Amino acid sequence: MTSAADLEQLADIELQKEEEEDEEAQRSVAGGPSLPPSATLSPASSHPYYDVARHGIVQVSGDDHYGRKLIAFSSCCLPPSHQLNHRRLLEYLRFTLDQYVEMDYILVYFHHGLRSSNKPSLKWLREAYSEFDRKYKKNLKALYVVHPTNFIRIVWNIFKPLISHKFGKKVTYVNYLAELREHLNYDQLVIPGDVLRHDEKLRAALRDGPPPSAKTPPPRPPLPTQQFGVSLQYIREKNREAVIPPVLSQTVTYLKENGLRTEGIFRRSARVQLIKDIQKLYNLGKPVNFDEYADVHVPAVILKTFLRELPEPLLTFRVYSQVLDILSVESSLRVSRCKQIVESLPEHHFIVTKFLLCFLHMVSQASIENKMSPSNLACVFGVNLVWPRHGSVSLTALTPVNIFTEILVEHFHTVFGSRCPPAQVTP
Repeated sequence: MTSAADLEQLADIELQKEEEEDEEAQRSVAGGPSLPPSATLSPASSHPYYDVARHGIVQVSGDDHYGRKLIAFSSCCLPPSHQLNHRRLLEYLRFTLDQYVEMDYILVYFHHGLRSSNKPSLKWLREAYSEFDRKYKKNLKALYVVHPTNFIRIVWNIFKPLISHKFGKKVTYVNYLAELREHLNYDQLVIPGDVLRHDEKLRAALRDGPPPSAKTPPPRPPLPTQQFGVSLQYIREKNREAVIPPVLSQTVTYLKENGLRTEGIFRRSARVQLIKDIQKLYNLGKPVNFDEYADVHVPAVILKTFLRELPEPLLTFRVYSQVLDILSVESSLRVSRCKQIVESLPEHHFIVTKFLLCFLHMVSQASIENKMSPSNLACVFGVNLVWPRHGSVSLTALTPVNIFTEILVEHFHTVFGSRCPPAQVTP
C-alpha cells in the first residue's frame, strides 16, 4: 500500500513532468496567435488583503442562471511561493467566501498554471480543508475542476481519507472549457488568458488537428409571449402596454404575501430543471401557480433569473461606470449621488426599478425575521441589477455595486421619492 509520503513525492514528480510538457508545447507554438487575458478591475490599495487580491487569484463572477454565486480560483494567477504568504491567501479565501457562504454557491478551480514554484504545500491544503468547516461546505452546490491532470488525481488519493462521501459527490472534472457550458452560466466567468490558450491547445491536439470553429445557430426570433431574455420594451409591447413585466409582478405579489418572513429568502437556489420548466411556461404564455410548488424559494429564484436574463440590466449599461465611482464619493454624499444616478434612468427602467426596490425595502423591513438586511439583499441583487456591456462584474467591482444597491434598498424613499412618473406602479 502506497504511503501518504510516497504519494506526495509522486505528486511532485508528476507536476514537474507536466511543467516540462507545457514548456515544450509553448516552444512549439511560439509566435502563434495569442488570446488577451480577461480584463479584471484592480483592487483598491486600501483592500484589507490587497497583497493577495491584486493577483486576481479569486474572482466572484455574479450568479449563474439559477441564483448561485460563481467563485473561480485560477492557479495560473498564483505568484511564486516566495512572493506570496500562503497563510494570507487562506485568510483571503475565508474573507471572500464569508460574504457568500450563507447562500448557495459554486466553485470553479482552473488547475492549469500550477507549478512547483507557485504550488502551496500539501500541508497548507490539509489546513485549508480542515479550516473550511461545515459552514463553507453546506451551501457549496458544485466544485468544477477544470483541466485536471494526474497531479490532481494523486492529490485526491492523498485527501481521500479526509473527504466525506457527500462532499466528494459535489466534485466534477471538466476536461475542456466548452463542457462548463453544460453546467453553469459560462459567459459570467472571468477566465484568465493562460487558461483560454491552454484550452485551445488541448482542443487542437484532439484528433491531431485544429479544433473545428464553433458555429452557433442563428438566434430564433422570440415568441410573442416571451418573458425571459427579451427587453423590457418588448415585454411591454406584447403585454398590452403593461409597465411591470408579468413575471416581476407575479413573483413580487406572491413573495409579498408568502415570503416576507422566510429566513434567507433570495439566498437559496431551487432545482435547476424546475426553474427551466417554469421559464418555459412563462415563455409560452401559460399560467404559473406558485402554490403548486410549495416552496417560496422557487418564485424568489424566478425573480432573480428574470433580472439576470434581461439583454440590458435593469439599471442600464450606461450607469455601470457611475456605480463603480461611488467609492470615490464622500460617504455623507453617497445617498444624493445614488439619487442622481437613478433619476437619470429612462422612464420605463426607472418605473420598474422603483417597483422592485420598493419591494426589496419591504423585505429589509422584516429583516429581524428573514435575516435579509439591506446589506444582505445588496449581496444578492447587486449583480442582477447592473453589469458591464462586455464581460461580467469582477470581484473588485462587487464592493461599489453592493454599496450602491444597499443605499437603494435602505434609503428607498429618499432615492426614489422625488420622481413620480404618471405610469408608476407600487407592489
